[in-house]
Amino acid sequence: TARRLLPAPGCSGPRTRWGQGPAPGPPARRHWDAPARGARYLFNCGEGAQRAMQEHRLKISHLDCVFLSRLAWANVGGLPGERRGGAPGGQGAGLGPLHTELEYKDETMTVHQIPLIGETWILFPAVKAQEMGLPVGTPAILPIITALKNGESITFEGRELSPEELCTPTDPGPVFIVLECPHEGFVDAVCENETFRRYQEGLPENQVAMVIHMTPESVLRDSRYQQWLERFGPGTQHLVLNEKCSAVHNPRSYKIQTQLNLIHPEIFPLLTTYQSKEEEAVCRVPIVRGECLLKYQFRPQQEWQRDAVTVCDHDAFVAEALDLPDFQARVKECKESLPAVPEKMDAYPEIVFLGTGSAIPMKIRNVSSTLVNISSTQSLLLDCGEGTFGQLCRHYGDQVDQKLCNIAAVFVSHMHTDHHSVVLIFLLPLLFQASLGQAFSPLFLVAPEQIMPWLYEYHNHCEEILRDIKMVTSQSLVKGCENIKPKVKGFVSSLLEIYDLAEFQTCEVQHCKNAFACSMIHKSGWKVVYSGDTMPCMALVKMGKNATLLIHEATLEDGMEKEAIEKTHSTTSQAIQIGMKMNAEFIMLNHFSQRYAKIPLFSEDFSEKVGIAFDHMRVRFGDFPTIPKLIPPLKALFADDIVEMEERKEKREQRLLKEAAIVLDKLAGGENEETQCQKRKQAKSPQEVSNKKLKTVN
Repeated sequence: TARRLLPAPGCSGPRTRWGQGPAPGPPARRHWDAPARGARYLFNCGEGAQRAMQEHRLKISHLDCVFLSRLAWANVGGLPGERRGGAPGGQGAGLGPLHTELEYKDETMTVHQIPLIGETWILFPAVKAQEMGLPVGTPAILPIITALKNGESITFEGRELSPEELCTPTDPGPVFIVLECPHEGFVDAVCENETFRRYQEGLPENQVAMVIHMTPESVLRDSRYQQWLERFGPGTQHLVLNEKCSAVHNPRSYKIQTQLNLIHPEIFPLLTTYQSKEEEAVCRVPIVRGECLLKYQFRPQQEWQRDAVTVCDHDAFVAEALDLPDFQARVKECKESLPAVPEKMDAYPEIVFLGTGSAIPMKIRNVSSTLVNISSTQSLLLDCGEGTFGQLCRHYGDQVDQKLCNIAAVFVSHMHTDHHSVVLIFLLPLLFQASLGQAFSPLFLVAPEQIMPWLYEYHNHCEEILRDIKMVTSQSLVKGCENIKPKVKGFVSSLLEIYDLAEFQTCEVQHCKNAFACSMIHKSGWKVVYSGDTMPCMALVKMGKNATLLIHEATLEDGMEKEAIEKTHSTTSQAIQIGMKMNAEFIMLNHFSQRYAKIPLFSEDFSEKVGIAFDHMRVRFGDFPTIPKLIPPLKALFADDIVEMEERKEKREQRLLKEAAIVLDKLAGGENEETQCQKRKQAKSPQEVSNKKLKTVN
């Protein structure tokens, strides 16, 4: 059943793009632009869609419709992020309400459940119009196009123009089919569908330009499905979108990580890709496998276009970094200054930063997510914003199945979507069972109780997940809380036992309502504290006393304290001071505003106890002495960005000084005027004052 979301209208050029998510997670996302009125459509919206669109400048706010072929996380995982990112500033809903009618129709195309059919449209030849002197490319052309398409003649600069002179004859638009066949149980339903058969009879008016197959390899190998493919004839293109499509969606992320790897290969490991182990199907008809930004043009000529397909050139990334001034020298000095690695440095716990940005995922930094590997078989996730699963795939590659099995608990700090929107993906049993043959165990979810209505909605309308959750509310783990249900007490005891923890505690912090930080103390003695989003908070200081590691948000730079208060976040120095007050052994700054895409501005409070988190950074306790020594080569790598940020800071400070001077001038002007009035009054004689009073009385 097709469902659609209708956002505000937008515009775009005549392009068609496809993206393929890393297996076994988000499915393909198909993106189609129609040239008739610049309409833009999205078929399915898998997890990670928002970040891919941000990187490749596909504006979410320009989407007209999102069509969902099935209500499953693989198809809807990116919708929370799309809704947040659709409006200016990332706030509010970019997508509209859900509609479930059997047919959608606009001036560009008609969409039925099966198939999706392009509607009649009229093309406007821009080149010919320009030759005739019409104002192509300006707002003045819009009423001219509208009138001509409506069959009306117009007068332009004294010349009468008729629709026949400019508009091509009306002809049927191309037919294309978007089909999701999730497993072999649907094959008979597809092959026997009467609507499909109408487009397989070979009639010219029913010729199908393309079929997009969102199907696994097992379906493609099915002989029934292959025979069904053949019935479309040689003129139909077949595009396959599934886990066998290998594509890089975020080349900037790979580029930055490759360059950081030159500084310290262990702390900044190279990224990898997930390779599906499933055997690739051999089809009897030619097929094309999806790639990120692969385009297919329907008009005026049907053809594949690969000019925008993303590529990763490792050697070019390395060469670019090595050519930067002072970079090689700073790296050499850094490596020479590093302390010797202890022979028996503990491999665990290991902290892997999967997302270190705030608000919305961007090219360099994904939104909040931190993986704590307590041992080789035990992992805990601190927040899980959109794109977390993709980050896991890029970080662990073929080992991602095992890592998913290791995650027994997820902590959600608060209910902003950049911290929790992907929690559902860790509740789907198929991901945990994976290919290892391990039995699935329900997931411990430590989160504000306000998350439950959201989970109920998904459970009731999409997939049944609640049986896979052991819910522990954050409120119940605050020190001194006595109103804890026996069932929850049992969950907490099991959680501590699984991770070999002596304590797992939360405290309410100063951000939005029901926002929490957490602290975990291992039986071996180490203590990790995670702030979530917060302003400087004494409750956090108290809970985190003598922490081994504090992971604290540092959303804004120093000098933006006013903005930090307005947004209920912390500046760099404020975060460091909280760590100092709690006597933390080491402080990792995290959750940077996306204005600091590559690196934040450094504070004067930076010391040998402070480090900056990057996506895919891997930190062990033995790395604490090393991390501060990485700052000089980091400054060399991002020198241009630092200069740009410092210039912006200087301009902001000058603007604030001017505003303060204006206020002082106004105050001073008021005081001078008042003083002059008093002097004039004192200069007047008592007789004059009396006369004035008498005149007033009379």
